[in-house]
Amino acid sequence: MKQDSTRNTSYTVDCEDYVHVVKFNPFDSGDPCSLIAYGGNNYVVVGTCRFQEEDAEVEGMQYKTLRTFHHGIRVDAIAWSPETRLDAIPPQIRFCTAASDRKLRLFTSDLQDKNEFKTFDGHSDYINDLVFAPNEGQEIASVSDDHTCRVWDLEGNEKAHFVLRSPGMSVCWHPEEAFKLMVAEKNGTIRFYDLITQQAILSLECEQTPLMSADWCLKNTLKIGAVAGSDWLIWDITRSSYPQDKRPVHVDRARLFRWSRVNENLFATTGYPGKTTTQLLVHHLGHPQPILTGTAAVGSGLTWHRTLPLCAVGGDHKIFFWVTEM
Repeated sequence: MKQDSTRNTSYTVDCEDYVHVVKFNPFDSGDPCSLIAYGGNNYVVVGTCRFQEEDAEVEGMQYKTLRTFHHGIRVDAIAWSPETRLDAIPPQIRFCTAASDRKLRLFTSDLQDKNEFKTFDGHSDYINDLVFAPNEGQEIASVSDDHTCRVWDLEGNEKAHFVLRSPGMSVCWHPEEAFKLMVAEKNGTIRFYDLITQQAILSLECEQTPLMSADWCLKNTLKIGAVAGSDWLIWDITRSSYPQDKRPVHVDRARLFRWSRVNENLFATTGYPGKTTTQLLVHHLGHPQPILTGTAAVGSGLTWHRTLPLCAVGGDHKIFFWVTEM
């Protein structure tokens, strides 16, 4: 693992294929290393990372592949289950993927002999995002271009079904709000659904389109962020259904928005892959300009480390990592 100064990344990991999506495990797996999963054209790789920022004995970064899961089709999204434990005997790895064939696949492995996967059918168009219930991990929510958000149990049975007015782009489940689901639609509307009554209880408006990505701040349940058009937008849901703050950031169009998991004022956005590079910007709400600008060759995916101000983006045969200041 080398420091990569040419593209101002902090670290890179070489991969065998184009990386379409990359996802740090957002849950504590009982191990000092961080789990990371990335998806290529027909497989998912699960590995561990350890950084010098968290362990003085590590020089730079240590990366180790734990297992490669054959997927057979392009991976478009990955969600980790809170039931994943590296300190269990045997260990349990559980994650779910969305693929270009409109199916979800739930993988469970003990990293030895047990490697199972189940396929969930139901969406009739491209699946844009998915997430596990954050506390027990017994349900999975997914959103699709078919104008639905669906909630599934681990057997693939549909437990809830919300009809949307446009393609569903992002779905978030907050550990402190376990009975609410946040769904962001391409038409610029973000709605919160009560999972008990299965009714919409609150909506936010971008007033611009297309909304491509939204996220619910882990450190502050009242903060929502999104990218729409070429802008980022931030809401405080107690104050207004319209954004309190917005700024144009990406010249062409913005693609992804992700809050840091360690600081409620820190977030990252990516632009659309241009002719050769994707721009990653890290923003702090106390600063007028981005505090970090990175570029990656045709990058995709965006994920934050669970305990460090460090984010990763996938790309052509590589994962790029950037460390930022708090």
